[in-house]
Amino acid sequence: MVSTAGPAQNVLRRLILYVLLFALVIITAIGISGLLERLLSSESVLATSAVGGLARAFAFTLIGGPLAGLLWWFVWKRLDEEAERAAPGWGLYLAGMYTVSLVVATTGLLATATSFIGRFEPQWYSPLSSGLVWSGVWLWHRWMWRHTFKSPTNLDDVPAVLGTLFGLILATGAFISALSGLLDVAIRGDSSLTPGTDLWWQPVLRSLIWAIGGGLIWWWHWFRGGGHRLRTGLMNVALIVVGVFAAGLTALGGFGVVLFVLLRLAFDRSNSITGLLEPLAPALAAAAVGALVWRYHRTVAAERSAETRRASLLVTSGVSLVAAASGVGVIINATLAAAVSPLAGSATRTLLLGGISSLVVGGPVWWQAWKPMRRPQSAEDIPPGRRVYLIVFFGISAVVALIALLVIGYRLFEFLLGEVSEGSMLDRVRAPFGLLVAAGLVAGYHFAAWRHDRALVAAVAPRARTIGHVTLVTGSNEEVLSQAVSDASGAYVTVWRRADGVAAPSASEAGSAAPTGVDGESGVDEEARVDEEARQAALREQVTKALEGITAGHVLLVVDRENGQRMHIDVIPVETGGAVR
Repeated sequence: MVSTAGPAQNVLRRLILYVLLFALVIITAIGISGLLERLLSSESVLATSAVGGLARAFAFTLIGGPLAGLLWWFVWKRLDEEAERAAPGWGLYLAGMYTVSLVVATTGLLATATSFIGRFEPQWYSPLSSGLVWSGVWLWHRWMWRHTFKSPTNLDDVPAVLGTLFGLILATGAFISALSGLLDVAIRGDSSLTPGTDLWWQPVLRSLIWAIGGGLIWWWHWFRGGGHRLRTGLMNVALIVVGVFAAGLTALGGFGVVLFVLLRLAFDRSNSITGLLEPLAPALAAAAVGALVWRYHRTVAAERSAETRRASLLVTSGVSLVAAASGVGVIINATLAAAVSPLAGSATRTLLLGGISSLVVGGPVWWQAWKPMRRPQSAEDIPPGRRVYLIVFFGISAVVALIALLVIGYRLFEFLLGEVSEGSMLDRVRAPFGLLVAAGLVAGYHFAAWRHDRALVAAVAPRARTIGHVTLVTGSNEEVLSQAVSDASGAYVTVWRRADGVAAPSASEAGSAAPTGVDGESGVDEEARVDEEARQAALREQVTKALEGITAGHVLLVVDRENGQRMHIDVIPVETGGAVR
């Protein structure tokens, strides 16, 4: 059956159908999971005093289920047409429902597995019923996604990308939590001796189960599902955003906190040792896991296209630059705070150590990724994306600097106009002033780098054509003169050789007689070569001056002699295409 409706009607029809099908599948799954939960519950019968939930489950199942099946059958039959398979609506529906069912099924099954750890009365039947029902929905939509004849031909990579991202994020976060709990016990000892609380290994085991589940989902979509072979733009963007940017931010943040804790242990013991060591375990876990994920995806990006490799380096540079610039701002803030109140050393010292940690962690990574000493020396050396990166960072830092300047102005006028002034003016503006200096340095550096690159590009940019075509009439030096005309005007050049024997003056006629062989033949040849280069440069300069300011479609340029020696150029704009009588 071929559709005879117009394009707009087909788009609207597909939109309504897929939105309705999406809603009905969700309604049906909720109803079936509600009924299954009551069947699995051993502490209550099917019908209890709370009839509202049971009535809703029956309504969702017995009304939404048949409607969803009928609508799905109607949609499935139309997928025999190639236009329906290629429609974006079919790909979006499958990707959306595939992802929703995968997330709900995974969380339900993993919550069921972890509900038996450390709880006397595990409520396992609720997440289990949800996990089982949504697992069926996921398998159903995975079958449609992989169908030989009815799978989508548009947006067919979205389920693999979203499944990979979900598994990676879940596994990374859960593994950081598990490793953090284990390291915290190793660093600070077991603090779970209070009655009624979980033992130290129970939350670690729960997090580990979630990490294993997320890892299996990532492995299934990345390796078994072929995600690592996808070279689409969506997969490359997801790899850069999550695998490089988010993981790099996690790793740098973790390393920064670790260094901050170590510096506080060495120079700022204003709190107890237990309080100082409290953020160390999560920071170590975030640094280790984030660095592992970051390194793996940077290696994967290096094996892909040049654009992906460059984007990976630029994202790494950007993340580390934010950390380093933040450290500079915090250091300036702490320095001004020490100048205002030298006696309040504890808080100022803590602030200073935080800025130093951020700068020490972010600075070397930025230097390694950006390589500021290797400035491009030609337009060919400028990698793709570099100029966009410079503009983006200049714009962001300029906006931050402007906001900081406005805050400084507000605090300044507030101090001057206020009747009661608490604290010094420097104490009021030190935080935004540190931000202003850091943002100003970033904006200034990126603006200077952008101007340097723009000058390199402008140096090789083709000269604007002021003349369309030049007919050069000369008796000699055709190559030198035609090249000079092309360089000066950007025009196409046609050379006509004079038939009257008139030629441009030679070097000897122009008063540059060949030198005598006082120093031998080699000296004569060298001086003759230098003299010839000077003569050609003079010819090019004269042609450039003659064409200066000329704008025309066609120009006749006649090279002649004046008084038998010096070259004379006539520039005659002409009209072409006129009638001949």
